[in-house]
Amino acid sequence: MSADKTISTQPNSTASSKKMLIAMVGIGVICALLIVLSYEGTKERIEILKAEALEKAVFKVVPGISKTRIFELTAEGTFVPSDGKDRSKTLVYAGYDDTDVFKGIAIEASGQGYADILRILYGYDPETQTVVGFYVLESKETPGLGDKIEKDDDFLANFKALTVALTEDLSKIQNPVVPVKEGMKKNPWEVDGITGATISSRAIGNIIGESSLKMVPLIYKQQEVFNSAINPTSK
Repeated sequence: MSADKTISTQPNSTASSKKMLIAMVGIGVICALLIVLSYEGTKERIEILKAEALEKAVFKVVPGISKTRIFELTAEGTFVPSDGKDRSKTLVYAGYDDTDVFKGIAIEASGQGYADILRILYGYDPETQTVVGFYVLESKETPGLGDKIEKDDDFLANFKALTVALTEDLSKIQNPVVPVKEGMKKNPWEVDGITGATISSRAIGNIIGESSLKMVPLIYKQQEVFNSAINPTSK
């Protein structure tokens, strides 16, 4: 009696794995290509939208202006007119009223928030030596909590006349801007925080504090550069 032979009908596992690997690699390459093409296709549009948002924000943080002009900070610490296209430069935005009178400067700054990097714009008035406006340009803070830094009226009131007055020799700020707990503000250079958004609100105070230490003395001592700007670009 002859023994029955069992013939294996299972597919070759090695060949099957290779096909699966090739398919996965192919899908991965296609997805990567689509991501790159999407990024390249929308990059210019995104940059245009960011520029438009920044332009609108300048008018919000420097009250009473109708025109702006861009300046960049050189390596020597001086401000010169700029077209603003090189975003790697330190740029500031001078604001002027209808009669071309210089009213103040909008300054970009950034720093670590609760969820990610916060990018902000704040207005500085050299005449009163105060921060006169604040706007969040980019934020990924938690909705309903961290995003109160953009909506809370009491918090936003901090930046209507936040003192950044200089010492007599104009070399530095007398009292650097610092954040404090909600309800603990006693001095005009303090930023009253938000309960429930402590980290985010504290971050804003720290960002403006660090930025103003560098920028305010430079801007104040070079007011004539902004005052003498010829034919500010109408917006």
